[in-house]
Amino acid sequence: MKIFHRRGGLRAAMTLGLSAAVLALAACGGGGNGTPGAAVSVAAEGTDDGSELTLWTRAPLEKQAKLLVEAYNKSHKNQVSLTVVPNDDYVAKVGAAAGSGGLPDLFAADIVYVPNWVRQGLFRDISANIDGLSFKDSINKGHLGAGTVDGKEHVLPFVLDLSMLFWNKALFKEAGLDPEKAPATLEEYADAAKKIQALGKKDVYGTATGLNCGGCLVFTWFPSIWAAGGQVMNGEGTQATFTSEQSTKVLDTWRDLWKSGAVLPSSKDETGATWTAGFTEGKVGLMFYPATLLSSTPFDAGVAGIPGPGGGASTFVGGDGIGISKDSKKAAQAWNFLNWMMSEEAQVEVLAKNNDVVSREDLANNPYAAKDPRLVTINEVAGKGQTPVATNFQQAYNAANSPWLSLVRDYVLGDGGKLQSNNEQITSVLSQ
Repeated sequence: MKIFHRRGGLRAAMTLGLSAAVLALAACGGGGNGTPGAAVSVAAEGTDDGSELTLWTRAPLEKQAKLLVEAYNKSHKNQVSLTVVPNDDYVAKVGAAAGSGGLPDLFAADIVYVPNWVRQGLFRDISANIDGLSFKDSINKGHLGAGTVDGKEHVLPFVLDLSMLFWNKALFKEAGLDPEKAPATLEEYADAAKKIQALGKKDVYGTATGLNCGGCLVFTWFPSIWAAGGQVMNGEGTQATFTSEQSTKVLDTWRDLWKSGAVLPSSKDETGATWTAGFTEGKVGLMFYPATLLSSTPFDAGVAGIPGPGGGASTFVGGDGIGISKDSKKAAQAWNFLNWMMSEEAQVEVLAKNNDVVSREDLANNPYAAKDPRLVTINEVAGKGQTPVATNFQQAYNAANSPWLSLVRDYVLGDGGKLQSNNEQITSVLSQ
């Protein structure tokens, strides 16, 4: 069952009145349990009474999910049972469960799916409780915004996955570049890639990307447009804007890099499974790369925000949001987990301690991050990034053979003459 279509059968079938299922912060009575769709009263910290909770996440976030669940279970009466689902199976599993009333108490979702799943009623409205958090203004705004529909909030950040500029300091030094200085513009990025390519080292290339992976390109190229002051869509997420000056400069830069031979050749057919492998193996000089891989990068790498043409810095604030499902009968207990997850204890002593990005700006410069300036940089850039929101994001950008993928391949690998029509095709999908 596909559950990501705005007008799909699942949404039409959901007449559960979930907008009424507000977790009221002020009320303290009751256990917070009820049937799906019913109003629930939840105290500020929720209920910790030894209940068994279920939580689903997709495989790419297994490490962080296990750390959080294990820490929660050690310190609470409630116990969370974690199910890790292969990434390619996750959408289908959620769809089947949603249709049969079998969603877990809590489930995480790739942030680009969140707007659609919220509109389809899969998450409960937790606005009252989120509004009651003293640190609400410091919570990552991209994730909160993706889960906000009609002014009501439905998810909190589970794990942030940011795209950053990484560079191999040893290769920079060999190429006569300053190994401690990040390229400040996309033009400097391209120049550095060409200089590393000019070393002529066997199997070593200037840069790499995923030219057959729509999600990889969204994650790493959108920030260059944002850094330059541009946007990829209108505010409603219904119209593509890749004919803008900022966008065409980004596309032109990558087209030139490809033609110069400075891009890892396998990038042409890279569908995402191994798109970071070349850099991790020390065979790529610099690339736009997931921040979550910092701890597993086996050499000295520099880290900075992704630059745009002319400068600036930004990042795609990806990762997963998490919320309470429409089917949960333990909303008060589920909120207890979410409330703890956003606490300083969880954000710093679990995530930051394990070199992961925190979801609160006020905790960015924590004691663990301070030991590695790169972590401080990642945390600070998170506040400058964006999370694009569109109901039909998956079909327009991430899907195999998406119109976004066609646009990039036609422009970078072709002659660039189809930009206007490709842009219109993306808009057609977004506006459905």
